[in-house]
Amino acid sequence: MTEGLPFGAGSIAEDERFMRMALEEAGAAFEAGDVPVGAIVVHEGRVIGRGRNQRELMQDPTAHAEMIALTAAADFLKSWRLLDCSLYVTLEPCVMCAGAIVLGRVPRVVFGTGDPKAGACGSVFDVLADGRLNHRATVERGVLEFECSAVLKAFFAQQRAMGKK
Repeated sequence: MTEGLPFGAGSIAEDERFMRMALEEAGAAFEAGDVPVGAIVVHEGRVIGRGRNQRELMQDPTAHAEMIALTAAADFLKSWRLLDCSLYVTLEPCVMCAGAIVLGRVPRVVFGTGDPKAGACGSVFDVLADGRLNHRATVERGVLEFECSAVLKAFFAQQRAMGKK
């Protein structure tokens, strides 16, 4: 943790380092034919959960990168309360994933690129800042935004060229 900053507020270099790990997960999803979204959960400077989008692979609408990473982190901590954790994800979380973030009490979310069609961290909805809910998270937007956006654009260009999606 960086001295003098609120909980979980890492340095720009630290945020970029963890986002690069999330991008590696996104790359693995791309290679597997899934929409390239990757996520990492960090606790006390250590990666405790990793996830990549696996909806096509698992034929499961809930197999989003964030859900898989959060489940792995909860398993690691032996607790559904993901206190003192940061979630790094290449694409702005959707409503389902934002709900899981709230329910898991994740205090900090860092994402790469926004999702103007389904984003729930400020783009379409702002679930993580909604005062009616029992938990709110700090959100950092735009970390390695160009790289995160580029992998999605490349994937969808490939899908269009193949006549899919």
